[in-house]
Amino acid sequence: MTSTKPLEFGGHALVWSGDWTPEGARKAISGAARAGYDYIEIALLDPWKVDIDLTKDLLQEFNLRAHASLGLSASTDVTSTDSSIIAKGDELLHKATDVLAAIGGKELCGVIYCALGKYPGPASKKNRNNSIAAMQRLADYAADKDININLEVVNRYETNIINTGLEGLDFLDEVNRPNAYLHLDTYHMNIEEDNMEKSVLEAKDRLGYVHIGESHRGYLGTGNVDFDSFFKALKRISFQGPITFESFSSEVVDKNLSNTLCVWRNLWDDSDDLAKKALQFMKQRY
Repeated sequence: MTSTKPLEFGGHALVWSGDWTPEGARKAISGAARAGYDYIEIALLDPWKVDIDLTKDLLQEFNLRAHASLGLSASTDVTSTDSSIIAKGDELLHKATDVLAAIGGKELCGVIYCALGKYPGPASKKNRNNSIAAMQRLADYAADKDININLEVVNRYETNIINTGLEGLDFLDEVNRPNAYLHLDTYHMNIEEDNMEKSVLEAKDRLGYVHIGESHRGYLGTGNVDFDSFFKALKRISFQGPITFESFSSEVVDKNLSNTLCVWRNLWDDSDDLAKKALQFMKQRY
């Protein structure tokens, strides 16, 4: 288990760049630094394509840290009953962990326990058990590299495993690893939770990572998410962990992820303005 998490604010790389080419990586990292963030969250959808040395050099150049997220696909779905698909999922998750460790990151988050997308029916007991076993393997692998894993609770259209924070906590009970935490996202909470406080207060020190996103994924404060209640709940549990601003627009596109997340609308076109105002919005409330 890693040491106590520092309170830090970060921005998702897709606020600035849709790829991790040398140009895209520089644009994202410099943008996050320019906006005043402590770290950038890199989407490791294909960790084999990440230039580790380049990324480390850019992080050092702009005095920024990095964490990482990803979502699995049908071909890497660890809830599958096909052992070859599970093996591919393990391989991807372990590679992402290796890359994160190599660039000095401490937090791996996202939909790492299943495929990111709409399932045709509810998860079977076997699907759930396979997911739990995969997260146990991942947590053990990550612990050896001093990395935490954070399981993101997402809405019913993106998983059939855990849709609320309380379900996530029950899932973590079964994973039963000290470096496995809950990851809450206000965009998804706004769809699925009874309110914005309950799961936060119940999670307490098991909440390890937070995504701040508006109901339409645009500028914070222009949708219908009750951010005031959410941040008050974070204060009540003295949350210590990363807080990432996450926003998507058709202005910045990663072909695979944007399609999966249904990013059809152009909600903003000025990454720097969006990012700076988001950081100000969050710090005013926490």
